[in-house]
Amino acid sequence: MTPNARLAATIALLEAIAAAPRKPADAVANDFFRQRRFIGSGDRREVSDQVWHVLRHQRRLNWWIERAQGQPSPRLAAGAASVLGGRPSYDVAKMYNGGRYAPEPLTEAEEEILRRLNDHTFEHPAMPDAVRLEVPDWIMPLLVERFGRDTDREVSAMLAPAPLDLRVNLLKGDRAAAQAALAAEGIVAEPTALSPWGLRVAGRKPVVTGEAFRSGLIEIQDEGSQVVALLADARPGMRILDYCAGAGGKTLAMAMTMENRGHILAADTSAHRLDGAVRRLRRAGVHNVEQHLLTEGDKWAKRRRETCDRVLVDAPCTGTGTWRRNPDARLRLTEADLSALVEKQAAILHDASRFLRRGGRLIYATCSLLRPENEDQVDRFLAEHADFVRVDLADVPEMPAGLAAIAEDGVVRLTPARHGTDGFFAGVLERR
Repeated sequence: MTPNARLAATIALLEAIAAAPRKPADAVANDFFRQRRFIGSGDRREVSDQVWHVLRHQRRLNWWIERAQGQPSPRLAAGAASVLGGRPSYDVAKMYNGGRYAPEPLTEAEEEILRRLNDHTFEHPAMPDAVRLEVPDWIMPLLVERFGRDTDREVSAMLAPAPLDLRVNLLKGDRAAAQAALAAEGIVAEPTALSPWGLRVAGRKPVVTGEAFRSGLIEIQDEGSQVVALLADARPGMRILDYCAGAGGKTLAMAMTMENRGHILAADTSAHRLDGAVRRLRRAGVHNVEQHLLTEGDKWAKRRRETCDRVLVDAPCTGTGTWRRNPDARLRLTEADLSALVEKQAAILHDASRFLRRGGRLIYATCSLLRPENEDQVDRFLAEHADFVRVDLADVPEMPAGLAAIAEDGVVRLTPARHGTDGFFAGVLERR
């Protein structure tokens, strides 16, 4: 594809994302490229990079366009991103030439808007903090409450792309073997700092097409997600319930530490997500997992009350800790979404706790940075369930030293700025 054609595809994909405001951008992009198989892998990568660059700067781009007396649109946003990135507006305007596969020409008004952006960058002293940090206005007080004077550093770190983290499957080999297998594919991977099974790859590499991935030796999983699975301390012979199992990332990690001995029940309300885990389980060589679709009035729950050694609740949440990967999610999130999720999380925690035996542990986790979903949720649960107490992670003998060292107030809080992971919260509770 020519640069002009890539720009046209970028604008078309941005328009498709804007037309589906409640659908994740990566899902829209998958559909977009599936319908345009003529776009090669290199061009797909270039177009995706341009689109995600715009999404990461969406609020600042809109602010500049409005300041230049324009109406924000995907075609203006794509052009403005280039101009604010240092390219002269007349060069950018030439790409909108209306030629074959190129975008339609800019109007005089659009050209004038881009001209007014010459010699500017994405930043400006007059920008409100929420715009500069690319978050909704309503969420800024919650982020300030969470981070205080570190708010700028913490939230700014979420503007950068996320690294590619891998988990080594100990059922198939160790970390050194995985590094060697990846090196044979031309991929350099370094050990992660917190997860003893993690590897981090710089840049975007096609790991899923290589033998290391296809053989089940590695799995794509953020280090923060690996840490949550580590906190479960799943051991051979245990009975474990993964109550919000989804596509099975943490289920796979726990099956690994159990050495395929014992029993994991992977439950979820989505048949689609559970179905997505089947191939992953097979590739990883896992065979101690049973899947269950949660439904209203489920009778299986009565038979399993107080039978589990561990219950993991990776609760549905705002996903604020994953904004590096999902920059479009920032502007989709509303206050109503947060309120609904907080009530849903409380209900899930209550329901899941019934399956835990006396002396068993409940692991509550989210990929959120917000107190209402994290600390406040744990406090609420403990106030309503007198038979549960906090587990001080620093005093758990089996906890790796590096992980115990970052535990605060009995919970782990991970952020991109401090730990290089996605944002995660995890606390461990024990039933008396």
